[in-house]
Amino acid sequence: MQDFGEILGNQVLLVALIACLMAQVLKLFIELIRHGSVSLRYLVSTGGMPSAHSALVSALATGVGQVKGWASSEFAIACLFAVIVMYDAAGVRQAVGKQARILNQIIDEMFQEGKELDEERLKELLGHTPFQVLMGLILGISISLCAGNLF
Repeated sequence: MQDFGEILGNQVLLVALIACLMAQVLKLFIELIRHGSVSLRYLVSTGGMPSAHSALVSALATGVGQVKGWASSEFAIACLFAVIVMYDAAGVRQAVGKQARILNQIIDEMFQEGKELDEERLKELLGHTPFQVLMGLILGISISLCAGNLF
């Protein structure tokens, strides 16, 4: 059985996680610029600019390509995985967020008369715009290429 500590030696994994964390931290700065205030919930929330999911999977795929080779089966798997995650972030989850926004609006209008609703509001910021996904993609690839000398 492999030692759990060896995970910390996996440079591809570490660079992918760093790319994800950097995207989350960037969200704080972008929110500060856009709204003049910062909420720490952006460190753990989905949605927003840039896409941390895209940064993570693009850094992962790029790292696998650098280590295993661009023509390897491992790179092909990582690349297709990245495409599926990014498509989901910009497609399916974006649509779910729009549906949540509409449902929340309907509920607000139905209960304007002062009636109580015991349910929580649906989370609306779930997905990403294609631009947010693209920026996450660029961030992830850039971080992995800059860290390439670690491999």
